[in-house]
Amino acid sequence: MTMLKFMFFGVLMLFSTSSWLGVQLLLFLVSFMFGLYSVNSFFLGSLGYGFGVDSIGYILILLSFWITALVVGGSQKIYDSLNFQSVFLVMNLLLLVSLVLTFSCLDYLLFYVCFESSLIPTLILILGWGYQPERLQAGVYMLFYTLFASLPLLVSLLALYSSGGTLVIGLSNLGSSSFFIGAIWYLSTVFAFIVKLPMFMVHLWLPKAHVEAPVAGSMILAGVLLKLGGYGLLRVLPLFLKIGSVLSWIWVSVGIVGGVGVSLMCLRQTDIKALIAYSSVAHMGLVLCGLMVFSWWGLGGAVAVMVGHGLCSSGLFCLANMAYERVGSRSLLVSKGLLNFMPSMALWWFLLSAGNMAAPPTLNLLGEISLIMSVVSWSSLSVIAVGALSFFSAAYTLYMFSLSQHGKFFNSLFSCCSGKVREYLVLALHWVPLNIMILKSGLLMYLV
Repeated sequence: MTMLKFMFFGVLMLFSTSSWLGVQLLLFLVSFMFGLYSVNSFFLGSLGYGFGVDSIGYILILLSFWITALVVGGSQKIYDSLNFQSVFLVMNLLLLVSLVLTFSCLDYLLFYVCFESSLIPTLILILGWGYQPERLQAGVYMLFYTLFASLPLLVSLLALYSSGGTLVIGLSNLGSSSFFIGAIWYLSTVFAFIVKLPMFMVHLWLPKAHVEAPVAGSMILAGVLLKLGGYGLLRVLPLFLKIGSVLSWIWVSVGIVGGVGVSLMCLRQTDIKALIAYSSVAHMGLVLCGLMVFSWWGLGGAVAVMVGHGLCSSGLFCLANMAYERVGSRSLLVSKGLLNFMPSMALWWFLLSAGNMAAPPTLNLLGEISLIMSVVSWSSLSVIAVGALSFFSAAYTLYMFSLSQHGKFFNSLFSCCSGKVREYLVLALHWVPLNIMILKSGLLMYLV
């Protein structure tokens, strides 16, 4: 019944795709209603569980609606150039429906189907509206990385069904097995979500997909799709408490040290979108650590960083696209001196860059403090790597801001269009929730 409600809602939205503005207003209206109910315990306590949604799924569904509405607002160029705009809207709405279904599943197999179905609209967005011929290679990278990792997950879920007799989330349990069999079972289950997160060493598909994707693909990929990995881990890790607590040191080590390595790689990027994409890998490494240490601090911090990073990264990709539309290049060596060229847009660059380096009062600060506390309390040795990660996070954000805003701008630029009202509105709607939600942080942090 739950699925029928969401499917009916999805079909209703697909029928309304004749109007670009109508879809955008409808998405904002649904987001507003979800946000209004979030301060009321009746919705979560009584109605929410009827939809198969707990507090974490609820927050991520709200984030999905919000980001999709902003994607439609930020992709105005597709509408203006008549570049198959109705197909573009349908793809975004199909992606939204698959995300909402994923976050409201009560069954592991259905969760797996919805989790993988979000790959198809994303692939079509990259192949259909991407920038360069290399988008084919980027699409294949993304497809093979995620499918290669997710097939063991399917086998694992079928084995779970044969062992426990049910796949309902919360009722499934592992049969008694040896440590070796349990470890292989654990790795094959977790690996699909590790690639989707993505963790360092299986992250190569992400920068390629971001660089070749249109602004809509990048915003949804950074805003919501990376959160599927974290949400999936939240759902499957309770099955493997004993084995997970023994092997958690592997993920924490790779997450923190990989985050430091990726931060150093960010410092030598010349492509703005690649730099923002690599910074996502560093942030998600810390989220992985928080989820793997099995503490309430880690869980609350991971959810806060996932939501904050979704809003912040999506806004940065939107800004990078605005500069690209005017300058015609994403290279930091060409699109520098934007402070002279687009003066009022520099304020948004500064505000979102501050959010990316977890400056107060953003949601990222709250989440990162919780994550750092959870990781350091788990092992005091990790304080060195966590300190380096925080330092380099600020370093590459300052590098991106200073190199793009300062310096002498490219000689062939002669017009000055600082920004349109629509663009300022989209950026403001990224930034305001990122800074306001810290006032109601109990929604994210106290998920018991």
